[in-house]
Amino acid sequence: MSATTINERINLRLKQSAKHLLERAASYEGKTVSGFILSSALASAEKTLHGHESIQLNAQDAQRFYDALAKPATFNSKLTEALAEHDRRVDSK
Repeated sequence: MSATTINERINLRLKQSAKHLLERAASYEGKTVSGFILSSALASAEKTLHGHESIQLNAQDAQRFYDALAKPATFNSKLTEALAEHDRRVDSK
């Protein structure tokens, strides 16, 4: 990453012991403290997003999900009444 591509900044306040810990860890990986914090934070952010934005299903649940999507929807009387009520109340023009 070149210096010209950096355009955002985050400031961080921390205890001296935490700073020393980060400095030691960064030195073991041959990174600057900023580089170490950034790579660690991005890895954690990706893990968090993956955990919240994706799901994994076992084979049985995956088949149930597929079957629910593949079958045509059936309208029962309550759904038919709700759609009719919607049409009476809402003007879509």
